[in-house]
Amino acid sequence: MGFANKRRTQLMLTLWAALALAACAAPTSPSPDNGPSPDTPATSLSTAPSAQSPTESVDLAASSTAEADPARPVAQLPDIVEYPVPSGSHPHDVAPAPDGTVWYTAQRAGELGRLDPSTGSTIHIPLGPGSAPHGVIVGPDGAPWITDSGLNAIVRVDPVTEAVTTFPLPQGSGYANLNTAVFDASGVLWFTGQSGVYGRLDPEEGRVEVLDAPQGRGPYGIAATPEGGVYYASLAGSYLGRIDPETRSVAVLEPPTSGQGARRVWSDSQGRLWVSEWDAGQLAMYDPAGGTWREWRLPGDGPSPYAVYVDEQDQVWLSDFGSNALVRFDPLSETFEVFSLPSAGAAVRQLLGRPGEVWGAESGTDKLVAIRLPQ
Repeated sequence: MGFANKRRTQLMLTLWAALALAACAAPTSPSPDNGPSPDTPATSLSTAPSAQSPTESVDLAASSTAEADPARPVAQLPDIVEYPVPSGSHPHDVAPAPDGTVWYTAQRAGELGRLDPSTGSTIHIPLGPGSAPHGVIVGPDGAPWITDSGLNAIVRVDPVTEAVTTFPLPQGSGYANLNTAVFDASGVLWFTGQSGVYGRLDPEEGRVEVLDAPQGRGPYGIAATPEGGVYYASLAGSYLGRIDPETRSVAVLEPPTSGQGARRVWSDSQGRLWVSEWDAGQLAMYDPAGGTWREWRLPGDGPSPYAVYVDEQDQVWLSDFGSNALVRFDPLSETFEVFSLPSAGAAVRQLLGRPGEVWGAESGTDKLVAIRLPQ
């Protein structure tokens, strides 16, 4: 190589080195402020019965602990909004209504609450002396139906007049510790009682039937499949019970893990039953088509899955007391995503939803929480 070529090469190397040093020294732009971390407790808001405002939504794209693919577009991540309800309500269950409002059981107040998410305002409807409502669902008639353990009765509230109708359990049936209810395809309401019973109410007849559950106490969550099947989870019995609507009898279906503490159950669009296994820290799935079971342990140390709900996309949602989070399970990829709740000690005991939204009751914070999904 000639002198000129060597000199040209040396100059080029010197120039490249200078450019590299300049690039390293250039200041970087600060990251945009994406709001508070979900691990930070939400700002305390007034819990007066009216004119409440929801907390600011949490930007999960920036601060979620979701175990998601880093390459996933930010626009596809859901966000979380909390809504305070009157202090001392101890909301246990929620039920989104067709008109956009949300019903909830104010268990400690003995009342049924109604939240308007657009304004954050709430109203409470007293259910009667001694009331301690546990579950609430919206029936085919558009009205909220409540399992009231304090009244030992099924309660209906007219959504327009707010009139309360009570259907007491039969005299002599004892204290049921009523838990959860569901309507089957024929319009009959089925319910559970942790004292060891399950039962039914035909709204047209207005008569409540109570039956003894196999293995005694424990019936907790209950769900209906698209095909009309009715199943309940027994927490104390650690089994899934399949109710025969005609004979009223129950077939006991035992998950692979013994003593798992089956707490709540929900059906997907295929009729498969998803069960939160409280004591085992697992999610279970029972497929009636083949009579088969599968189980998955939730992520993290010491998971305690309480509520379970399957959304319109057949994504499975759970509330995990162990991580103070909502957890989403994708049955296709068999992967979990964990979304930390904004408030510590939320204790979400039940989940329900409508297209694009999953709602939970934060019994530990006197709040409702919504996780909104991208459309």
